[in-house]
Amino acid sequence: MRSGRVAALGGLVLLAAGCTGPGVPGLGAPSIPPTNPAAAEFDPTPAPAAMPEPDDEAADAANDGEGQSFRTNPSAAPSPSGEPAAIPGRETGAPGATPLPTPGVTGDGPVRIPPPKLSDYTYVFPVQGCKVSYARKLLVLPKTTIWAKRGCRFVAPVDGTVHEVNTVDRWSPATDRGQDREGKFVSIIGVDGVRYLGGHLDSVARGIKPGMKVKAGQVLGRVGNSGNAAGQATNLYFAVSWEAPADYWWVRRGMVKPWNYLDAWYDGNRTYSPRREMLALRKRLGATPPCTVLCASKQQPVRSRPTPQPTTKPKPKRTKKPEEIILTPQQQ
Repeated sequence: MRSGRVAALGGLVLLAAGCTGPGVPGLGAPSIPPTNPAAAEFDPTPAPAAMPEPDDEAADAANDGEGQSFRTNPSAAPSPSGEPAAIPGRETGAPGATPLPTPGVTGDGPVRIPPPKLSDYTYVFPVQGCKVSYARKLLVLPKTTIWAKRGCRFVAPVDGTVHEVNTVDRWSPATDRGQDREGKFVSIIGVDGVRYLGGHLDSVARGIKPGMKVKAGQVLGRVGNSGNAAGQATNLYFAVSWEAPADYWWVRRGMVKPWNYLDAWYDGNRTYSPRREMLALRKRLGATPPCTVLCASKQQPVRSRPTPQPTTKPKPKRTKKPEEIILTPQQQ
């Protein structure tokens, strides 16, 4: 059995001598790491300290395969640099260590893709500089109440021309006339041919008059609660329609549902236009359709008064003359 150990040691000596032979890269030349670390012939781990020699049978069993290194996990094999290789799913280095960034290498930032162009017109949200909220459903009329603080800027949603301006709040709960319910308001006819109205204003911007040109985002007034919004939270009455004579005030107060367009302008798709929907609705209903919702004003109660009767002087009553009683001496 000892002969086998001697043979193994002899093989090691022959192998070392062959590595230093002429023409063969060996100990005298720079070492080249193997292409497959798992196939390396020697384990670089230093040999353990000398132990008491076991008996011959135990030594033979321990020396079967001596000189080879077996690794059950190839990913844990030493790297050519001598550092332990990374194990999948586990961090390398000292616990809590933060890997250093690679110099000159940066990741790609997020790519911003502009929304598709849906029309030739550019719009802005009609309330600027304030936090807003609004309903996205039909509430009696096809309009939207945009809730905002008093004094927030009401701006032109698109380039256009001022159509109507009302600087006086004529609404009264006693009459509730339909043409007065929006209180102070400004309407414009946009370059897209659509009419936009902002009502319940606290005030109209100085210099805003019918016929003047305005640009998208130009201030037209300030948010308030005039008209039939009196006593309620401040808001902007926003309506979309088409141009019609002032007598058809029910067209001005809203015909096209506006919330889908408000959503788009608020979220950044500033080319989503209500023009197509407006034209289709006007063609179907006519330019001056009859009023069908909230049309009548409050009727004033009429106090009944008695019908005056012609006055005539009463005729004086004739009184009968008292009868004369004549007494004669015979009747005494």
